[in-house]
Amino acid sequence: MSQRRMKITDAGPFFILFLTFCSFSSKISIAAQNTITSSTSLSGNDTLVSPSSTFELGFFVRGNSTYLGIWYKKISIHTVVWVANRDTPLANSTGILKIDGGNLILSDGTTVVWSSNVSKTAVGQPVAKLLDSGNFVLSEGGDSNSDSFLWQSFDYPSDTLLPGMKLGWNLTAGLNRFLTSWKNDNNPSSGDYTFKMDANGSAELILSFQLQPQYRSGPWNGLRFSGVPEMTPNEIFGFDVVSTPDEVYYTYDLLNSSLLSRLVLNNTGQLQRYTWAEQDSGGGLWSLFWWAPKDQCDDYSECGPYGVCDVNRSPVCDCVKGFTPKSPDDWYLRVTSGGCIRKAKLECGGDGFLKLPGMKLPDSSRAVANISMSLEDCRIECLNNCSCVAFASADIRGGGNGCIRWASDLIDLREYPDGGQDLYMRLPASQLVIEGGNNGRKRVTVIVTVTLASLLLLLGLGFALYCIRKKREKTKHLKSLRTGSKERSQDFPLTDFDSLSAGNEISEESRKEDFDLPMFDLETIAIATDNFSDINKLGRGGFGPVYKGKLIDGQEIAVKRLSKNSGQGLDEFKNEVILIAKLQHRNLVRLLGCCIQGEERLLIYEYMQNRSLDSIIFDEIKKFKLDWQNRFNIIMGIARGLLYLHQDSRFRIIHRDLKASNILLDSQMHPKISDFGMARIFGAEQMEANTRRVVGTFGYMSPEYAMDGVISVKSDVFSFGVIVLEIVTGKKNRGYYEKDQQLNLLGHAWKLWKEERITELMDASIETSCPMSEVLRCMHVGLLCVQERAEDRPMMSSAVLMLSSENARMPEPRQPGFCTGRSIFETDSSSSKKESCTINQVTVTMLESR
Repeated sequence: MSQRRMKITDAGPFFILFLTFCSFSSKISIAAQNTITSSTSLSGNDTLVSPSSTFELGFFVRGNSTYLGIWYKKISIHTVVWVANRDTPLANSTGILKIDGGNLILSDGTTVVWSSNVSKTAVGQPVAKLLDSGNFVLSEGGDSNSDSFLWQSFDYPSDTLLPGMKLGWNLTAGLNRFLTSWKNDNNPSSGDYTFKMDANGSAELILSFQLQPQYRSGPWNGLRFSGVPEMTPNEIFGFDVVSTPDEVYYTYDLLNSSLLSRLVLNNTGQLQRYTWAEQDSGGGLWSLFWWAPKDQCDDYSECGPYGVCDVNRSPVCDCVKGFTPKSPDDWYLRVTSGGCIRKAKLECGGDGFLKLPGMKLPDSSRAVANISMSLEDCRIECLNNCSCVAFASADIRGGGNGCIRWASDLIDLREYPDGGQDLYMRLPASQLVIEGGNNGRKRVTVIVTVTLASLLLLLGLGFALYCIRKKREKTKHLKSLRTGSKERSQDFPLTDFDSLSAGNEISEESRKEDFDLPMFDLETIAIATDNFSDINKLGRGGFGPVYKGKLIDGQEIAVKRLSKNSGQGLDEFKNEVILIAKLQHRNLVRLLGCCIQGEERLLIYEYMQNRSLDSIIFDEIKKFKLDWQNRFNIIMGIARGLLYLHQDSRFRIIHRDLKASNILLDSQMHPKISDFGMARIFGAEQMEANTRRVVGTFGYMSPEYAMDGVISVKSDVFSFGVIVLEIVTGKKNRGYYEKDQQLNLLGHAWKLWKEERITELMDASIETSCPMSEVLRCMHVGLLCVQERAEDRPMMSSAVLMLSSENARMPEPRQPGFCTGRSIFETDSSSSKKESCTINQVTVTMLESR
């Protein structure tokens, strides 16, 4: 007996080793497979891998929390596409995923934090499996037939739509599949933005912020969504919308199975479609293929009911033919949310339809759709229903068929030069002739019109003479304004149109529209500002003082008053009147009108409740009002405003004086770029220009502009980079010195970056409210934008992409320009002894600091 015990004891270590190996082998088998059964589990560093190794499921960490998710396995950038417990994270890295009672259960060992919550009972043995599509499924016996799925992750999307996923409703099961943004790049919990299929009326997709619509795709028309004209058949993607009594959903497929693509709703409220691009040097990056919203006309109901938006028009909003602004005064001030009303009431028995081509169809949530009806039957049906206001084809393929009818106000209309579809608007017969339609009633209407014209001839003539006299008085003022200070305008193409470069000529018609801006009389503005009292003075710039005011209707305004002693104020005034009135973007300050009376020159703007960025970000007390999310939103807003100026506006605009004091903040801390007095307009293909008159602000001017007078979009990019670093750090670029050195903010940031200590520069007031990865990304982009060589700096389109995507590839920054705290233009004799990071020493003939 003792000998036998001795043998067992001697064999003990080998037995323990055998058990350990078996346990380790069990874990290896799980990691190498793509399934979990009732006898296995997933924990720690274990992962499931899809059969072709495209996707991987396991645990990942964000911040101090652990999540169960799915990501791409083959690519170099860790890209999460689905999160199980996004709103119930594990407090530590200990997590166990297993099958229990026919359900997938995720727990921390004691508490269940997430479950698949399957209601039906499996007949066979349930098996969880990760498929090559990225779908994590629970089925009986591991069956890959979708009909046998007890549960699937594709039914519960996070922020990403993969090829083959359905976005929309399973009406039988009462299941709504939609995207929800992450809180931020470091927090996968549900954010404020959602992207859903609207199953009412005709199928369309709606992006919302806290349930308020922000963007709409337009109804599906058989080929594409009517509000996405670029959604054309191609060799990469196949798109489809299925609408049956049981299901209404959108889906897309990759026609080349070797490609990778995803549609993501990011935490700033933008839809982005990416494709993976391999690099010759190895690795790869996510390339932005498409995004929305793109411009001002993508904003939901930008022009109100019966208003039509067109980005190629200035202003962008106009009324549908047969309609007029509901509030002409508001529209004159570019406040178009009230929309339009009919010029003449519908007659019901004597109406017709006016064809409006190239339209994004209006909000169809309350429309009626019938796919089996012909377009002609649709017209008759709408004509016989007095409440029907418009109709269109539900499917534009094969000449058009199906029917969508609207019986309520038409919301969120947009016109495209190439794209969209035909919309048929109901108008009374009298308006059809005026708008060019319904020839059958033209003769009668012409007779009536001629008769009325004859009766009203004298009245009309008198009114016309009155208008001509008033216009001459106005033109006289404007002519004197345009011709004044001509010698000072030679470097300002905006105020001297004849000096524009080739390819950037402005037509005579455009010249006449230069001052198409509401004109206020001096008495109105004096009353609004309490006769320009010091109590209402908001500040003073190179242009002159700025006053707060309130119009009679209660609207708050900001008034810039040209100083009589300002040498550059007149040029600024002309620049802003001509330029900013033509610019329409949510991140540009809105010019409401101007006043030209006697020697007074006034610009009237929308009032920004939180004043300028510099008044908050550099104030040791006020800066606490700006948590990290606010600061990041401000950075993104400035970036999008600059992108619009450089790329998406009617003209390419270089601001030239971008700085913290020219960024204004509204009541919600939304940023708006202001002060276009120094701006330059470029031709469509023009990339840079030279000027003999260098104007701007020390600390924000790029080296090539300050030294050589070279202006380009990269000049604004440099200024933007300085602002980004100032927002993140809460410190001014000029006047900031490191101990025992004369480094400004750029120089100090560069020094800390090289020493991998850049986080030490972050403003202490945001340490508890920021995801470090997002802060580092902003600092990285800021340093890329302030590089000494203009060609090294990114375009604003690249800067926006890098800021908005954690997966964007970013190069290493090079040495910034003007790294020293003392400007090379300052006249202190000691300045010659200081070494500047900028080596270009070309002399500037004239420099004006503001």
